[in-house]
Amino acid sequence: MTDVKDLYKYPEAVDAYGFDWGQLSVTLGPQANGAKQFSAAVVTVPPGQGHARHNHPGSEEIIFILKGEGEQMVEDENGNPHTETVRPGCTIFIPESRYHSTLNTGDGEMQIFVVYSPAGPEELLKELPDFHLIPAKG
Repeated sequence: MTDVKDLYKYPEAVDAYGFDWGQLSVTLGPQANGAKQFSAAVVTVPPGQGHARHNHPGSEEIIFILKGEGEQMVEDENGNPHTETVRPGCTIFIPESRYHSTLNTGDGEMQIFVVYSPAGPEELLKELPDFHLIPAKG
C-alpha cells in the first residue's frame, strides 16, 4: 500500500532521467507512487534543444506547456507533420502511437508537464543511449 506522503511529489525530489536534450522527472506512476492507469513527469528542455521525432506505442500522451516557448510537431494519421508554436497554457494531445517532437525555440528553459496513459513509456526511456540518471536534490 502506498504511503499517503508518496501522493505528493516535486520534480526536484525524484531522480531525473537525463538526456542530451534535457531531463525528465517522473513524479507520478507505478514506480513513483503506485499509480496504475497513467504516469506523469516534468520535462525540462534548455534553449535550442528538443527531443527528436518519436512515438509511444500503445500509449496516449498529454503535453502541457508550463514555461517557455517552442515548436510542437504532431504527425497526422497519414504521417504528415504538423507544427505549431506553443507557449505556457497550451495543451497538446498525442494520440496513441502517434509520432511527435518538441523543440525549445525560446531564450530560456522550457518546462513541460506530460501524462502517459497507460503508464510505461517513461520506463522505456532508460534504454536510450544518451540516458543518465540525475540524483534527486532533496
